[in-house]
Amino acid sequence: MGNLAIFFGPEGGSVNRVAKALALKIENLKPALIPINEASADDLARYDIIIFGISTIGRDTWDQKFGNIDWARFMPIVSAFDFSGKKVAVFGLGDHITYAYHFVNSMGILAKSVVKNGGQLVGKVSPEGYDFQDSEALEGGLFLGLPIDEDFEPELTDGRLNVWINQLNQEF
Repeated sequence: MGNLAIFFGPEGGSVNRVAKALALKIENLKPALIPINEASADDLARYDIIIFGISTIGRDTWDQKFGNIDWARFMPIVSAFDFSGKKVAVFGLGDHITYAYHFVNSMGILAKSVVKNGGQLVGKVSPEGYDFQDSEALEGGLFLGLPIDEDFEPELTDGRLNVWINQLNQEF
């Protein structure tokens, strides 16, 4: 397995907490934990394995201190980056109750951009056990990453992370 980084944003909310929990669970792999508001294309180039953490609606929506700058600034970098030779996994936070018709949409948008730019997407997850109406992150009967709902199902996060990590260990 090559070097690994977890790029996440926004900082200070649920994505941040889940990224830290994930990093602790895979600490034997020595993952770098990189907030996207500090990241560049050079940072992406340094890693063979990348895990992205994104929210569909999150802290940047409800906390004006953060504005809408994290992913708005970083997504053009991702969209222009050549992911050839890189394995990429994505976890996405969403609210399956309030946003049932847009559940983890940003995760899907991000994952599709990675694939379009040559990345090998790993860590796809079955929608079994999730309750939602529609999602841009669903393709070919699978989520393009790991959906997490910290608003209404925080008690499931740890178990979902554990199962996903086992899957990633096989796919990386």
